[in-house]
Amino acid sequence: MEAAFFDLDKTVIAKASMLAFGRRFFKEGMITRRSLIRSVYAQMVYRYLGANERRLLKLRESVLSVTEGWEQSIVTRIVSEGLTEIVEPLLFREAVDLIEVHKEAGRKVYLVSASPSEIVEQLGGMLGVDGVIASKPSIDASGKYTGEMDFYAYGPYKATAIVELAKREGIELADSFAYSDSYTDLPMLESVGHPFAVNPDKVLAKMAKERGWQSLEFKERVLLSDPSRRAQPLIVALAISTAVGVAATVAGVFIRANRQA
Repeated sequence: MEAAFFDLDKTVIAKASMLAFGRRFFKEGMITRRSLIRSVYAQMVYRYLGANERRLLKLRESVLSVTEGWEQSIVTRIVSEGLTEIVEPLLFREAVDLIEVHKEAGRKVYLVSASPSEIVEQLGGMLGVDGVIASKPSIDASGKYTGEMDFYAYGPYKATAIVELAKREGIELADSFAYSDSYTDLPMLESVGHPFAVNPDKVLAKMAKERGWQSLEFKERVLLSDPSRRAQPLIVALAISTAVGVAATVAGVFIRANRQA
């Protein structure tokens, strides 16, 4: 069995998913105006400077400190209510099409993200993927966040989780695919036979070139309700059993997207 693993932020969607809900949490009275401004600033930094280990660890600590004491059920509700309005407009058409291509080819598809499971699982359900690997905040007996993390789906931990999942599901990683924008996901990309750099940061772009990995640019947005979003039957029919096949499929998806733009 083969699989395709997609990073989330700046690979499937255009910005950091766990920061996108800042305004909604502010309206619900869960964060202060100062925290909201910091969230907006963090989004700008992430958008224009990209992710690196220091920024991601700082973001993690900031989010954990802010969310301590929040009720998980309330967060889940807010995400559910805002998913279509907040996250869906951030979806990259190319990512959505490639997810469909892999599904039609009989591969299992997974989202792999450092964002919390409350967001990633619901987005995974929206996209119809087979499962997710996401960070899991620690929850106390009363259902509130403790300000700690049970599992942080970051860097090498993503790769470890992918390997464990592959063993459970009988997935052949050597024949599988992975997509990410950040060099921090190098272990994830190295864990599969067909890695792709998507909207890569400078470090990953350099590494991809040195290793002969393909780099892709995702830029078109799409709503899942858009009837034109689905990959054309001819493209879906193309087997992606080799890197050449993937390149042909990706090229076809990109050509179609550009014609519709």
